[in-house]
Amino acid sequence: MSTTAVRLARVRAGSLRARLQNPWRRPRLLAVTTWLYVLWSLVPVLLAIRFAFNEGRSRTAAQGWSLRWFWGDPTLSVFHDPTLQSALIHSLVLAALVMVVAVPLGTMLALGLRGWGGRLSGPVNVVLLLPLVTPELMFAVGMFLLFTTAFGFIGLGTTAQAIGQVTFTLSWVVLIVRGRLATIGPDVEEAAADLGAPPLHVVWRVLLPLLLPAVAASFLVAFALSIDDFVVAQYLSGGAETTTVPMRIYAQARGAPTPALNALATLMLLVSLLALVLAYAVFRALTRGEQRGSALAQLATIDSGGAR
Repeated sequence: MSTTAVRLARVRAGSLRARLQNPWRRPRLLAVTTWLYVLWSLVPVLLAIRFAFNEGRSRTAAQGWSLRWFWGDPTLSVFHDPTLQSALIHSLVLAALVMVVAVPLGTMLALGLRGWGGRLSGPVNVVLLLPLVTPELMFAVGMFLLFTTAFGFIGLGTTAQAIGQVTFTLSWVVLIVRGRLATIGPDVEEAAADLGAPPLHVVWRVLLPLLLPAVAASFLVAFALSIDDFVVAQYLSGGAETTTVPMRIYAQARGAPTPALNALATLMLLVSLLALVLAYAVFRALTRGEQRGSALAQLATIDSGGAR
């Protein structure tokens, strides 16, 4: 190898080493990894949606396009199969119950635990966050024993399913809201109190408007956890009328499934996306005009109210 070729190779190696060691270079590897993960996550979902519109019964071979499995088939489509309709309605009702109960309760718990500094605060925090690390199967078995022994008067069914899902969803809500509280800091509350705001006004007129992003995210997380739950809903189910969509998909997938299951899953995905859009629209409507200096705007309102 000539001297010129050796020098050229050394220059290229030094240039490559300099680019790799440069912290301000474009993260091409990170971008490639991100897109590969996105494709890996979306391709199975897109395939499942594709076969929901399949003309034939096959769930592996494309046989044209049709709405047969949504409402075209007189006996097997989602809108003509009472079991699929019942599972869809029950899943949505259960998700609504979980959101209505878990999000307000979790928000109040996060606000209460923030200022609690007693000896029991540590154990209470551990117990509250324990469902996050408890295996779901163990949690479901414990809830099943609870509702069949100590709380036998409640029994299995929709109420038991809602209580079970609220129990493990509550931890996620508290975690999300407390994360938002940590970013707000205690300075805003102290400033509002110095301006003469009573404690209740500090919560309602200062903290809650600032917590709206966390509350909106908590609603979405509660909805997603409830819709996706299988183990707890299965153990606490009281019969065919309390069957959820994941339970129905699992029961029919072991037999002779049709693309109607894909159509049902597609409808659930559509409902989830609509919930996401609705939550974003509500959040934008509630926070319109408060995106810049929202904390200062709240404190100014309190200050002007106190001056009056």
